[in-house]
Amino acid sequence: MNKTILLALLLIQTLIKAQFSDRNLSSEKWQFKNSKENKWLTASVPGTVHLDLMNNKLIPDPYKDENEKKVQWVENEDWDYQTVFKISAKELENQNADLIFHGLDTFSEIYLNGKLLKKTDNMFRTWKIPVKNYLKVGNNILQIKFKSSVHIGKDLAKKVPFTMPESPRSFVRKAQYQFGWDWGPRLVTAGIWKDVKLNFWNQAKMENVKVEQKNLTEQTANLNIHAQIFAEQNGKYSFLINNETRDVFLQQGLNKISIPFQITNPNLWQPNGWGEPTLYDLKVSLKKDSKTLSSKSERIGLRTIELIQENDEKGKSFYFKVNGNPMYAKGTNWIPSDSFTPRITKEKYKKLIQDCKDANMNMIRVWGGGIYEDDEFYKACDENGILVWQDFMFAGSFYPSDENFLNNVREEVKDQVNRLQNHPSIALWCGNNEIDEAIVNWGYQKQFKYSKEDSLQVWKDYKKVFHEVIPNAINEFATKDKSIYWESSPSIGWGHKESLTEGDSHYWGVWWGEFPFEIYNEKVPRFASEYGFQGMPSLETVKSMYSGNPDLSLENPIIKAHEKNARGFHIINEYMKRDYVVPKDFVKYNYVSQLLQARGMQIAIEAHRRAKPYNMGTLYWQLNDCWPVISWSSIDYLGNWKALHYQVKRSFENQVILTEEKEGVLNFYAINDELKKFEDVSLIVYAKKFNGDIIVRRTTDCKRRVLDGILKLASPKTSFFITESERDNSFLNLILVDKKGNKITESNHFFSKPKDLKLTKPNITIKKISPTEIEISTDVFAKDVYLMGDTHFSDNFFDLLPKTSKRITLSKPLKSVEVMTLWDTMNE
Repeated sequence: MNKTILLALLLIQTLIKAQFSDRNLSSEKWQFKNSKENKWLTASVPGTVHLDLMNNKLIPDPYKDENEKKVQWVENEDWDYQTVFKISAKELENQNADLIFHGLDTFSEIYLNGKLLKKTDNMFRTWKIPVKNYLKVGNNILQIKFKSSVHIGKDLAKKVPFTMPESPRSFVRKAQYQFGWDWGPRLVTAGIWKDVKLNFWNQAKMENVKVEQKNLTEQTANLNIHAQIFAEQNGKYSFLINNETRDVFLQQGLNKISIPFQITNPNLWQPNGWGEPTLYDLKVSLKKDSKTLSSKSERIGLRTIELIQENDEKGKSFYFKVNGNPMYAKGTNWIPSDSFTPRITKEKYKKLIQDCKDANMNMIRVWGGGIYEDDEFYKACDENGILVWQDFMFAGSFYPSDENFLNNVREEVKDQVNRLQNHPSIALWCGNNEIDEAIVNWGYQKQFKYSKEDSLQVWKDYKKVFHEVIPNAINEFATKDKSIYWESSPSIGWGHKESLTEGDSHYWGVWWGEFPFEIYNEKVPRFASEYGFQGMPSLETVKSMYSGNPDLSLENPIIKAHEKNARGFHIINEYMKRDYVVPKDFVKYNYVSQLLQARGMQIAIEAHRRAKPYNMGTLYWQLNDCWPVISWSSIDYLGNWKALHYQVKRSFENQVILTEEKEGVLNFYAINDELKKFEDVSLIVYAKKFNGDIIVRRTTDCKRRVLDGILKLASPKTSFFITESERDNSFLNLILVDKKGNKITESNHFFSKPKDLKLTKPNITIKKISPTEIEISTDVFAKDVYLMGDTHFSDNFFDLLPKTSKRITLSKPLKSVEVMTLWDTMNE
């Protein structure tokens, strides 16, 4: 490259750099201290005060032992943070400088060079402050002084003339789960939990960009690109979309412009299981006199989403139509994957969403007691075809509606809708988690002796926030194609019959009501957005609860401290007695508790899918954990798949055969969730003994019958396959084939509960195929084969049929693999 070209390129880069630059102040050297003390200590940004105290060895790790109790004092203190950063004379030549805090937790005062710039009161908002006039050449001191959210919350609660449940958490706009939940610790944090940026700019700057999809056909996608631009002076500017230039005239101040843009022959963004989630890159730039003043990049997907609610003979439908096709929603509920959110890495987000895709999911609900997740979460959902049901961050309490609170909520919704709406994965905005139900069903009014006026005020407050402020803000800040709003999940509490005939449902008759798993066959809603059952985490995660040598005993106080539901072990044991032989050995108990959880959720999911299209969605509670804990999750805190996640992967396959045994009759259903159809399907049924002997083979001929959605194949009597005396020592192996005899899917059906099965000890052989592949075989039926080792197994907790083998891939090589089956737990 000659010198002239090199100098020209350097000049262009200098000009561009002169127009805008972004400094990340998070990477400066930060310090913190208790506001009562004088000694400054090393801090990390992004971070939380608990992490900083741990790093300075001032508190123990609250995830270990019973240390959570030892750190409760932290929430009652005020904490100061500061850094010193240098500003050059060149930087101060810029016309504008904005200090941007992407997340402050929660009540703080911001000082720059001793000047109070702003007071904050919301963890979920972005705080942008013009600071050009407060900066100076050389050292600048930035200080953030945090006040105790607990103390401020209590003071705010005193202003309400009646007692509010869950006070003080409902008065503070911060992650509600930090105050403790029945799966999480109480760790009420403070700190700079997201990046701090210093943005220099000149002439004009884009504030945000929204991509609206006007219409979509096979030939074209017609879009409107909406941008908010702040200009220092009137003038003609160039607006570029992927290098297509449009001239725009901007007035001094804030401008709103809309530019049409077209994509020809568009490929659709499809949910997982339907095709590729195609994404398009849009780069939007603002120029003046060939100088780039501001630019933003967006990754969009082209798709249509509708929430269909139509009256029918049984109530009202509730389902999502995606790209013109009804979609059966299969998925889960998401909570923050750490109590200390800055520890959630990009890699953890990507892995957990990949785990959802691998388990055949197409939807995930972001629960309203956590956080609006990092951009990396939504990017991962975009890339993997996982639709997002996005709750706003309100959960299980009553909330105030004074003017300050309502304004705060409006700004929070504005910030989050502006940030998230361009993600094609966003399917629905939901006002809250379980607040309508809490007001109607949970008896707080009686508990706190509300007057009639108090109760009326609660409803007025509720309607103000969730019927007015939030939907009005969505309509104002979201484009029309991104504005589906649902006020509360569930729409009707699980004790009311209407909860099964319309809207979405949180059915907790299993677990909280202690009804048997089989009640799921009767309590089938239109859309199951929450239901669940607890199971223990992996042994590795149990051991991580201890700082020393683990004492693996259910009576150990450390284990008990990591079960946050007061009746958790009692409920697990009661259910276990019903369906399994309860082991005395801890390792076997851990294994059986996971099988129990998986069995309960399998019964629920199969009941929901058999009811298609009456039921059009099943989202179990919950995917993940925020610390090492006994909980409803299918993936534990360390990322290990529990038995439930392996079962979900099987239960959520696009094609399944399901059996319903009712009053001596077996109803066989074939279900297909893909867009393609299967013609002339046939069902082959083997009744087999556990030793492999075939009792009978039957074929159900379904010629001229098309599998498109759901197909009831046959309803033979149980006696058609086995006698009453064979119920405990035999099973059905069902294979669905197409007209060419190719297997579409396969499943097994058992006639008795696991504890009643007359299993014989399997002789299991493991053969090493390669460093990361093994083959496992058995002589007789092996129930719930559990492979143990420090690796991820491609399948686990599976049934292995007599005289068959199965190949399993490993995420990393192992020297040896241990095996356990259900037989081992029944013969201690």
